[in-house]
Amino acid sequence: MNHLAAVHSRSRTSLPVETPPSALRFDPRWQLVQRVISGPHFARSPLLSRFLLFVVAETLEGRGEEISEHQIGVQVFDRPADYRTVEDNIVRNYARQLRKRLADHFADQGSSEPVRIDIPVGGYVPVFPAAGGKGEGKETPHPTAQAVQPGEQSPLPRKEATQQVWLVAARWALRAALFAAYSAALIGVTWLVARRPLAVVSPPEPARALWTQVFGGPLSSYIVPSDAGFNQLEDISSHPVPLADYISGGYRNMPLPGVDARSAANMRMQQTIPFIDLQIAFALARLPENNPHRVLLRFPRDLQLDDLKNANAVIIGSVSSNPWAAIVESTSNFQIVDRPDMSGARIINRRPQPGEAVTYYSRWNEPAHETFALIEFLPNLSGNGHVLVIEGLDAAGTQAAAEMLLYRSAMDDFLKSVTRSDHSLHSFEVLLRSTSIASNATGTQVIASRIY
Repeated sequence: MNHLAAVHSRSRTSLPVETPPSALRFDPRWQLVQRVISGPHFARSPLLSRFLLFVVAETLEGRGEEISEHQIGVQVFDRPADYRTVEDNIVRNYARQLRKRLADHFADQGSSEPVRIDIPVGGYVPVFPAAGGKGEGKETPHPTAQAVQPGEQSPLPRKEATQQVWLVAARWALRAALFAAYSAALIGVTWLVARRPLAVVSPPEPARALWTQVFGGPLSSYIVPSDAGFNQLEDISSHPVPLADYISGGYRNMPLPGVDARSAANMRMQQTIPFIDLQIAFALARLPENNPHRVLLRFPRDLQLDDLKNANAVIIGSVSSNPWAAIVESTSNFQIVDRPDMSGARIINRRPQPGEAVTYYSRWNEPAHETFALIEFLPNLSGNGHVLVIEGLDAAGTQAAAEMLLYRSAMDDFLKSVTRSDHSLHSFEVLLRSTSIASNATGTQVIASRIY
């Protein structure tokens, strides 16, 4: 599964945040959980937020004894009613993450809260101990919550209740303003990456020869991140688009089932870069080998074939989100291939060597799963420069590939083996295996390679 599809198309809708059961709306413990999921430790984790909201709502409404692993799997993670918890441990995996995020929140953003939320190990029923308590099930009610019991109406006066509603509305207005500021910040980061040098990053020494070839010398170099809007169009239409159609703009005519004309027009015009790709571009701009006068950030829709005939390029993302990755496919051994209906992707090994598999794929719909990525360093279209492709089967895969080149020493021996005496590099391909936990890569290893 490509990484944009994993983020945009496969995520489930979380439990409504500001429309709780009326009996809970003004319960201070429910208000506490709203602050928790609005904090930085939960804001980008809709499934963890949904998990927490569900178990808190059930508990405050007097159904805590009914909470079970199976019930959470069905109600929170959309598992079928007959699914077996012994075969599917998604709830246990997320429960561990949830306990850690809660601890992180109350050690940081929520450190001033007089009451915290804990989920004791061995069950899924939350408790609300006083700050500084051990959370063994003894609760110290919030000062304004002593008269509020699960299932009862809040004793707050009508005037105070109205004020609380206005506070909720104000909080959402503030979030909207912060989101606008966040979007402006992303634009600013993009401009900085393209326009000005930044504090340097020092990658492992063997990788320096690679970056010297990509960014050094007389040729210009393009950093080309993924096109998130294009990837959404492919997912909605269930139809992959080849590079030729992307260059010609033919993808703009794809039918978008279930999308109204105005929204479809906006989607076809939007130019959006995934945040992970921006992080990678930002790190590339901080390399000591980066020459700000010759290194350009280029949105993929603005790139032309001629740009790659006499220039170097770093292409971030697989063909489903960055069709320019296809320019190396005709000569590469490893290739990321999407399913015809865009429901997933796999890596094809065209000429397997002993001990290698023919196909590698990621179980993207599991919270902790094995994923794969490619690093390909091959000649440009004229053979006078190089194209470096950094791509994964999902967001964690792309992240893992970039981190191996920018921060890790796990590729040192391989990079030494492809470095010539004059410090130039042979062309190569590397297949990586990594573990994705909540879309973050860990334990990345080189499992196969080709040197040319």
